[in-house]
Amino acid sequence: MPPGLSERHGADNPEPVVNAAAPDPVSSYSVGVRNLCEFGARTGSLELRSAPAPTAAEGMAGHQAVVSGRGPHYEAELALGAEYRLEGAASSVAGQAPFVLQVRGRADGFDAQLGRLEEIKTHRGQADGIPDGQRALHWAQARVYGHLLCQLRDLPGLELALVYYNVDTGEQTLLLETVLADPLRIHFETLCERFARWAQQEQAHRQRRDAALADMAFPHPQFRAGQKLLARAVYNAHRRRCALLAQAPTGIGKSLATLFPALKASPAQRIDKVFFLTAKTPGRAVALDAWQQIGAHNKSVPIRVLELVAREKACEHPDRLCHGDSCPLARGYHDRLPQARAQAVSLAPEGGATVLDKAQLREVALAHQICPYYLGQEMIRWSDLIVGDYNHYFDAGGSLAALAATHDWQVSVLVDEVHNLVDRARAMYTASISRSMFEGPAPTAALRRAGSRVCTLLDTLGLTLEAPYQALPEVPRSFVEALQAYTVAMGEYLARTPPAGRTRADDQQHERFFAALQFCRIADTFAEHSVCDLTATPGPAGDLLAATELTICLRNVVPAPFLRPRLEAAHSTTLFSATVAPARYLFDMLGLPESSVYVDVPAPFSPAQLQLELVTHIPTRWAQRKASIGPIVRLVARQFAEHPGNYIVYASSFDYLAQIAQAFRQACPDAEVLEQTRSMTEAEREAFVAGFRDNTQRVGFAVLGGAFAEGVDLPGRRLIGAFVITLGLPRPDPVTEMFRQRCEDLYDAGFEYAYLYPGMQRVIQAAGRVIRTPDDQGHLFLIDERIGRAAIRQLLPAWWQHESTA
Repeated sequence: MPPGLSERHGADNPEPVVNAAAPDPVSSYSVGVRNLCEFGARTGSLELRSAPAPTAAEGMAGHQAVVSGRGPHYEAELALGAEYRLEGAASSVAGQAPFVLQVRGRADGFDAQLGRLEEIKTHRGQADGIPDGQRALHWAQARVYGHLLCQLRDLPGLELALVYYNVDTGEQTLLLETVLADPLRIHFETLCERFARWAQQEQAHRQRRDAALADMAFPHPQFRAGQKLLARAVYNAHRRRCALLAQAPTGIGKSLATLFPALKASPAQRIDKVFFLTAKTPGRAVALDAWQQIGAHNKSVPIRVLELVAREKACEHPDRLCHGDSCPLARGYHDRLPQARAQAVSLAPEGGATVLDKAQLREVALAHQICPYYLGQEMIRWSDLIVGDYNHYFDAGGSLAALAATHDWQVSVLVDEVHNLVDRARAMYTASISRSMFEGPAPTAALRRAGSRVCTLLDTLGLTLEAPYQALPEVPRSFVEALQAYTVAMGEYLARTPPAGRTRADDQQHERFFAALQFCRIADTFAEHSVCDLTATPGPAGDLLAATELTICLRNVVPAPFLRPRLEAAHSTTLFSATVAPARYLFDMLGLPESSVYVDVPAPFSPAQLQLELVTHIPTRWAQRKASIGPIVRLVARQFAEHPGNYIVYASSFDYLAQIAQAFRQACPDAEVLEQTRSMTEAEREAFVAGFRDNTQRVGFAVLGGAFAEGVDLPGRRLIGAFVITLGLPRPDPVTEMFRQRCEDLYDAGFEYAYLYPGMQRVIQAAGRVIRTPDDQGHLFLIDERIGRAAIRQLLPAWWQHESTA
């Protein structure tokens, strides 16, 4: 099946009647009613003006509420289907057999006594605020189901009903239309013809793609040391339909060693799409480069590669709203989308790959005057390899996960630098509300009352504080109920306020609305994997009763319960990094199924390549850092003088880093220095990396865990040494201490899970910048009085020399 169109069973995606592999003279293709209508019946502008859509659980509950109130003659979840044959010359592409489209779906309900077929939709806000384009799509679905029912039961016509159910208020809005069978048939055939022409093309693409991937060759004469072992493990994990956690050293080409076997396994495993997920922007570039290596050697692979970027980075008009009344690229979006979509899939040379990176996607979108971000979201359906951020799949609202579930895709998920996923996932499933968010004017009396109630309850909670930070025994239900009341009031306001009438203050109200919704949703999932806490900014003289700010937070500690369903939904998930050990830590934190496989790829490097010194005589703990600056600067200066070249000094915070860099400049005024600063632009980050060249002698200063501590490739003379200061342990604070206690309760490993393992991952990642190829030579200084302890040294890579201590 082509990308974006399912051939496996789902709520709206049933099995095809004809097996594509069978020797049948007719080519058959299956599509669900919703997908058919979304493709062919959407017109007009992007209309993201109202409240967020209900969650899947809220939608199911709303459907059940409507159906439960219907009479005894009501038939719910009515399975319907029909065939459409593409006739004439268009029914054959490049000599293919005649093409038959199988349309399947389930109508929400039919009352035979009333002769009424219902299409039920859940929403927030007022029903009359539902955008015209969205309502037209709903009517299209109802009419398709109407045709299928008339055909099945030989009805001359029937009454169609759109039933809108407000999940916040329980209110039902009923819209009725009486239609004869013949107009319904014409409507159905029109949609089918549009879709069938595209689907026939996509089916041919999938067949060519799978044939080419099956014959695809590795792009280099031989694998690097370690690459073949990793590639074989990835391929076998796909064959076994299991997850793989892989530790592999930096510099062996992990991206290529994971992407190639995932693509190679796709035809036999009937994988629809490969998702390559990264933590940071440079990771996307590495993934795209891995494909370029494959594609350059296999020029006849007609794969479609798509790069996803965040909406704020793709937006051409950040001062406008995503609606036709505000943004010119949203106006008429759905009318121009078909032409842009057709161009996007036909950019490649004959028989070659199409690479829709950020620049290419923008070029196509602007050529058709539509939004680049939403064109990218559309092209997910029609692409084979999608490169994006973790949140696109693992976040609660991740588009990749939602589309995979809706279309019932078989997906392979590759997770690069997986050690970053723990903190990133924690942030995805954390929500907070501050008092200041609800202070100030409100546009309606209902919002003023709702916001005031939130502030009052937060103030009441503040009266119980005995310290600036305090964990609460449970989520205060009265506070959550107040937030829910606020979301109802805000949803109604946003639904009734046209974009042309919005102000910047309304945008701020919208942000509060999303924060409140997120908090309520996280509250529904609160359990032992999270902590509810209250933080106060004390007033004058540390007075908590006069706190200038109060914040309540639902803070995720263990993201496993949220990530496990995403891992289990994939055909295979490959999670890889140079810093995985101990594997049990990531198994526990990420929720990997016990059936998952773990592989530790030996490093292809020799201990002789790395001159390692464990510097234990310089104390670097918080209270001793001022005294450590002089000895550290002398050590760096001595090494730089004795072995000139490019070095990076990594410190655990910007403040500590700035003090060391300033002292080094004073001690070595002639040395060329590069320093990482807070909030560097992308261009400034690129300039920092470009500053290390084969013929330069420079000392860079960067932060552990930052942009230059991983994902940066400086082989050969571009980097000949690094100084890693401290073990990278998080600074003890009330939040981290709460994490430690919770991990101690759950896993009997509080210090290790909250402090030691995350810190050492940062150390090893930063140190991994030094040796990138089997020909590199370098120096590494690990500076901390605790680095010589056996428990610490056993976490270092096995190939490093551990004997030398300075």
